[in-house]
Amino acid sequence: MGTLVKRNSSFPTVNTLFDDFFSKDVFDWSDKNFSTIGSNLPSVNLKETDNKLEVDLAAPGMKKEDFKVEIDNNMLMISSERKEEKEETRKKDNYVRKEFNYQSFCRTFTLPEYIDESKVEASYKDGILHIDIAKKENGKKKAHQTIAIK
Repeated sequence: MGTLVKRNSSFPTVNTLFDDFFSKDVFDWSDKNFSTIGSNLPSVNLKETDNKLEVDLAAPGMKKEDFKVEIDNNMLMISSERKEEKEETRKKDNYVRKEFNYQSFCRTFTLPEYIDESKVEASYKDGILHIDIAKKENGKKKAHQTIAIK
């Protein structure tokens, strides 16, 4: 069983900055939702079928008006910017409370040449932004074929 806490051997009860820095794997990018580094990039699933590309972006608690979806020069751009401000005032207690929140993200994806930019549909339901991008008729992949050797 491995050690849970790495300590400096000179001072066993005090973690040094050196130990803290090198005990963390700063180059581990396996956490795809970036929550451990404080980022708010939503997770995305990409799927390719015979007729289309499907994009599912997880963004619970948002509204469809919060998103901006664009395709330009074979680049899919999904972005959102949301601001909230709340203020509570009680004159008799001489009390004012203000809160604000700001969230934004932008995800971009390079699309293959065989997509049809004129046939794109997007919907938002149950916290998932779903985007369908049709393929061009002549851009569909050919069926798998086995060649007989003579």
